[in-house]
Amino acid sequence: MKKVTIAKGDGIGPEIMEAVLKIIKSSKVPIEFEEIEIGEKVYLSGNTSGISDASWQTIRNNKVLLKAPITTPQGGGYKSLNVTMRKALGLYANIRPCVSLHPFVATNFPNLDIVIVRENEEDLYAGIEHQQTDEVVQCLKLISRPGCEKIIRYAFEYAQNYGRKKVTCFSKDNIMKQTDGLFHQVFREIAMEYPNIESNHMIIDIGTAYLADHPEKFDVIVTSNLYGDIISDVAAQIAGSVGLAGSVNIGNECSMFEAIHGSAPDIAGQNSANPSGLLQAAIAMLLHLGFAKEATMIQNAWLKTLEDGIHTADIYNEELSKQLVGTSEFGEAVIANFGKIPSVLKPAASPKNSIITLPEYKRKEASQKELLGVDLFVHWNGTDANILAEKLNPLVDNELSLVMISNRGVKVWPNGFSETFCTDHWRCRFQSEKPIEKNRIIQLLGKAIDSGIDVIKTENLYQFNGKKAYSMGQGQ
Repeated sequence: MKKVTIAKGDGIGPEIMEAVLKIIKSSKVPIEFEEIEIGEKVYLSGNTSGISDASWQTIRNNKVLLKAPITTPQGGGYKSLNVTMRKALGLYANIRPCVSLHPFVATNFPNLDIVIVRENEEDLYAGIEHQQTDEVVQCLKLISRPGCEKIIRYAFEYAQNYGRKKVTCFSKDNIMKQTDGLFHQVFREIAMEYPNIESNHMIIDIGTAYLADHPEKFDVIVTSNLYGDIISDVAAQIAGSVGLAGSVNIGNECSMFEAIHGSAPDIAGQNSANPSGLLQAAIAMLLHLGFAKEATMIQNAWLKTLEDGIHTADIYNEELSKQLVGTSEFGEAVIANFGKIPSVLKPAASPKNSIITLPEYKRKEASQKELLGVDLFVHWNGTDANILAEKLNPLVDNELSLVMISNRGVKVWPNGFSETFCTDHWRCRFQSEKPIEKNRIIQLLGKAIDSGIDVIKTENLYQFNGKKAYSMGQGQ
């Protein structure tokens, strides 16, 4: 008997969870459910995290969580519990299958069958933000080699396990050459280990446009956190409905399964919500737990129900549907179709392996890291970079030279343009032709303070194994 933690969530959460649990229990799968309370009620009780310590412990004990949508109150400094849970539990991989159910669910793309594999722990979702000046706030984009290796290897293993033929990487490394550049580099390295699977890379903007227009050209897509969040909703919507898609969050120890849609409080309690998204998540959970037979039976019953034209309001179409049903009635229809196989839609098949396991990450030999200078970020209310350069020149010595001032990434000194709009946030780059010691940075900061220069942040400029590891200014 496996034990699974469940959270019924907010809005439509309790009613779709009840329908899904009834389907699972009717399959006779040996699972015991342990319920916890998370979300809006916990937030509003005074717990700004949205979850109690006891609930955390229950999840960690059982290792598997089936979660209905929750509501994060607006304002008050509340953080998204979804993001917190993914990161705190080490759920590094988010998998979102999106498939067309044509002709039973309206879509312009009858051959769409995509899996989005999204990195789940880092990128801009690290949520590290600071106000630096009166006019500028900053959000740090963090990309790590371990994070890249885990998610990209998972994408290739998933493709291999489920008989997929191609993995496409989305990044923006033509602009973010360090962060997205690392993601693309690791993709190239790992793709070489899977010669039987086709691989290619696309820039995220044109890739998303192509996805929205020719989704049948894609198979598995792997990408970083923010991009994955956006394109998975795009893929789900053009497949027919965001309400039909489930989401899988996989970690080394724990896993979480959820629908990708929100709590929809406007229709809560009306028995009209579609439980399919959460059901798809629950089916993936059964596969993860090793109950492939039951998972396949439920999936085929769900497909047969859709073929029968038994639809909830979100996908009901007078030309395609035969019966409009509520949440609980849809669940009953799925149960009634146990043992049946769809005749038009592609029947479900069990994967080669229920659980994908990755080799332990091995840290590579440390690089030779050398310090070449520093970027001083300065709060200054002037508008002429030439005047700021004059203020900074007394800091220059025989080792560190002022080589660039930029504003919002654009070089404004030397030889800047008067047309460039500048805020009060200036990056002032001091650089050496040869490696320096860290105490030189401290000395530089001391001189800046003595000169009345308001340094609000510093970033050291390194080279790793002789290769510069920092971005140039735009126009530099």
